Amino acid sequence: MLGNMSWIFWAILSAVFAAGTAVLAKVGVEGVDSNLATAIRTSVILVFTWAIAIGLEKHQGLGSIGRKSWIFLVLSGVCTGLSWLCYFRALQMGEASRVAPVDKLSVVLVLIFAALFLGERLTWVKAAGGVLTAAGAIILALA
Repeated sequence: MLGNMSWIFWAILSAVFAAGTAVLAKVGVEGVDSNLATAIRTSVILVFTWAIAIGLEKHQGLGSIGRKSWIFLVLSGVCTGLSWLCYFRALQMGEASRVAPVDKLSVVLVLIFAALFLGERLTWVKAAGGVLTAAGAIILALA
């Protein structure tokens, strides 16, 4: 049943958990090296996601993943790791309510990258949303 839910349902849940991540990580990273904190967080994610994949018997699909998918998934993982390292360092140095909005400038970059590299249309509505998102992030970061 959960698999049939709309993408917007999952995106909202993602936002809720991301908000929790920022608040919990800000408390957790206090007095801990940000790289070590990221390693701990990543280890939890590794165990948690593999438990889900194995529990749902999705791990059996490993052999059917093509070379291109492997390359891009690995590169995506590298980007995720670098993002988390930077995010935890920023959280250690700044307020969560200022760091998180700047991190969400990724939304604006995704709009641009999706248009440039994925051929997605950048409509005036998406562009306006991107400008508003950027403005909001800047306002919140400077507040």
